Amino acid sequence: MGGSAPRRAGHLPVETTSFVDRRGEQAAGRELLSRARLVTLTGPGGVGKTRLAARIAARAERTFPDGVRFVHLAGLRDPELVPLAVADALGLHDHSAGPPADALVAHVRDRKVLLVLDNCEHLLRACARLAAALLRGTTGVRILATSRHRLGLTEENLLDVRPLPVPDPDGDLSAADGYPALALFADRAAAVVPGFALTADNRAAVARLCRRLDGLPLAIELAAVRMRVLGVEQLLERLDDRYRLLTSGSPAALPRHRTLRAAVDWSHELCTAREQLVWARLSVPAGGFDLETAEAVCADGDLVHGADVLDAIAGLVDKSVLSREPGPDGVRYRLLDTLRHYGLERLRATGGEELATRRRHRDWMLRRATACEQAWFGPGQREIVARLRADQDNLRAALDFSLRGAGGALIVSGPGGAFGAGAVMAAGREGVTPTPADALAGLRLAGILWFYWHACGAPREGRYWAERALEANPEPTSERARGLWVAGLLAGCPEDLTRGLRRAEEARELARGLGDAAEAAHAEYVIGVIRLFADDLCAALAHFEAGVARGPVPGQHLSLVGLDQVELACALGFLGQADRAVEVCEKTLRLCEEHGEEWVRSYALRMLALAHTVKQDWPRAEQYAREALRLKLAVNDLIGLALTLDLAARIATERSAHERAAVLLGGADRAWAAVDQGRWGSEALNSLRRDTESRAGRALGATAFTAAYDRGAALTLPELVGHALQEPGLPDVTPPAPDRPQVRLTPREAQVAELVAEGLANQQIADRLVIARRTAEGHVERILNKLGFHTRTQIATWVTAQR
Repeated sequence: MGGSAPRRAGHLPVETTSFVDRRGEQAAGRELLSRARLVTLTGPGGVGKTRLAARIAARAERTFPDGVRFVHLAGLRDPELVPLAVADALGLHDHSAGPPADALVAHVRDRKVLLVLDNCEHLLRACARLAAALLRGTTGVRILATSRHRLGLTEENLLDVRPLPVPDPDGDLSAADGYPALALFADRAAAVVPGFALTADNRAAVARLCRRLDGLPLAIELAAVRMRVLGVEQLLERLDDRYRLLTSGSPAALPRHRTLRAAVDWSHELCTAREQLVWARLSVPAGGFDLETAEAVCADGDLVHGADVLDAIAGLVDKSVLSREPGPDGVRYRLLDTLRHYGLERLRATGGEELATRRRHRDWMLRRATACEQAWFGPGQREIVARLRADQDNLRAALDFSLRGAGGALIVSGPGGAFGAGAVMAAGREGVTPTPADALAGLRLAGILWFYWHACGAPREGRYWAERALEANPEPTSERARGLWVAGLLAGCPEDLTRGLRRAEEARELARGLGDAAEAAHAEYVIGVIRLFADDLCAALAHFEAGVARGPVPGQHLSLVGLDQVELACALGFLGQADRAVEVCEKTLRLCEEHGEEWVRSYALRMLALAHTVKQDWPRAEQYAREALRLKLAVNDLIGLALTLDLAARIATERSAHERAAVLLGGADRAWAAVDQGRWGSEALNSLRRDTESRAGRALGATAFTAAYDRGAALTLPELVGHALQEPGLPDVTPPAPDRPQVRLTPREAQVAELVAEGLANQQIADRLVIARRTAEGHVERILNKLGFHTRTQIATWVTAQR
């Protein structure tokens, strides 16, 4: 329970507690995956499906050259978000206007990838539809799902995940140490009672206890925590009392559901009243959360104060109700899905408590998003992105509560929910009715997150929330004006430009009518960008000249002030006015440097490269393109990276580096494929690319061009940028020899490498992982030795390449 800490979107969880091997199930799962394209691990809650799936996927990873992607679905309630969550895990920055499943199929059509869909039971229909589309539209995609119920597809192969086997307590226990249930209990008990081990004196009692718990891993772990204050015999005696109470209730519950209910009920009763209330309130956050979020959600100034929350969390971690995991800002916490549903059940039993808790959660996410937007044009952009990605499920939960309200239900086909209580797991909440004020708060949150949707590669999801929020808020408000231009901005594909322009113009007129100069200026920016994409260069030039001449208005976001200047420079460059474009870009760079900003700065650098390309000043053009590439990789701006690689390839052809240009073109197409299946942007941009490809092809010949292009298409983006920068210490782009052994880091080394990639020093790594500094230093040294590196920068680059 709680043994895996989530990594960045799509990657396998890092195990933070030992895993008691299920060798038979692991082997069976790998064998099924070798011959079937859809394997579903089924079983009751608390049986360990997620951990087993992660293990099977990790063991099968090397057979999937395009990677393994893990999709956490427990925090989702809206079926429409399932394909968006999968796109996020696959790194698809989808801007297309068609069905999201179509974009996913096109993205992985020629790839060999394993997709792990975790916790499908509350979204069965959506998961089944998506799985069917992927299986029937591709040849190399395989899916490993975990669910309490089957997906119901003809291609599906089931692996029933059973509780851990337990020996007969009255039989021969001489080999009992080899039973996973007993090993799990001993491992978790030793964590709270140092030195605890299975002995001839306690084996029978432990076996009896594990049998009483039906071998369910979650139930065993919850019981083992009690070893802090009770002996094994006392545990068994009290658990017998608990069962007698439980079996006097409904006879309809299945035995294993009763077992799990008994274990969870018992853990709940051993909590203090405040811990019980905090447990219930913490069932509202989705996914993981940090201490600030817990305090904002749980503290009501009446029953729970802010200072009480930390103590309650410490008690819940101590009782294994909450798991502790690393996060971008320090420690985060997580409720296992089964325990979250239990807490939600308790919360709903308190009348109006749930509505108040959900509003506190939504209001906190609104405050956090507002603070991030206010700080966005500054030096902390990478940290802001990491924080919002960690809170992505919480943002979705806050938006969903506000915009759909709490009246719906998620239908789960099959006989049981989390505790066998029926086929309907209410995602909605009885008696909870959000008001128009809640809907307006949802619109405000969707609008505030414009920079996250736009800059961080989530345009499809941003459009989804913006349109839902606009539909729920037809009244003429400043929030609606912002929602309109955000929806227009995110309609960044050719087939949606007309709709985007209409939304932006509607936003401008509404903002003007309300006297909101800032939102009107924001809408003007979107109108100009769409004109630029539509190749109306003269109109775009006049539009941005007027905006820049007007200057910033009070309340206008500095990022959009800078982007006004960047787009003006773009129009100037394409119309041949390179000197003016350079002048505008240099002004933008001064603004960015004054605030320590990187994202807009990377676009200004790219425009300087474009302006010097127009001037045929190739050394300067190459210098600025390199600087732009470095920054765009750092801030993970995939569209900007693709555009700049196209430009760098053009500069390479002008410097007669045709093979290098072909490599960059292949890599640029790889980057574009992660945006959508067709290039978008202005014809001026695309004609530049076509001309570059024609030049390099003529210079190299078809065979040499194709070889270099394919080599670039096979590189990871960090390797590609290293090739473009041509700097020592960056990844070698020469493909490894086929017999070169693959480097494998231990789970702890992988954690440390991730933290090195985040820029943490050894002491910060030690603090994050709660280990000694010397231990952290030892891990870093071993990673360097294993990988054959000499610097931490090389580790960071390697980690990015592995992603």
